[in-house]
Amino acid sequence: MGTRTVRLDEEAEKTLERLRNLTGLSISEVLKRGLSAYESEAMKQTRRTPYDIYSELDLGEGGYAIAPASEAKHAVREAIRRKHQR
Repeated sequence: MGTRTVRLDEEAEKTLERLRNLTGLSISEVLKRGLSAYESEAMKQTRRTPYDIYSELDLGEGGYAIAPASEAKHAVREAIRRKHQR
């Protein structure tokens, strides 16, 4: 078991004190549980695949598409024409 020295700003000190008062746990126990909770959250984030992230995006009906795939060539021509205003 190691001993660590950490510096906490005033906000973190107040949070730690509130947690101690709320739970009745020691400073060490509050910090241990906080590290464990953070580890669990970090593990969830590192296991996310690009598909997981994509599936959370709400692009609405058709996403960012400006036309159905069957009309893609025409839609690209129109987008370029609008961009260059011809």
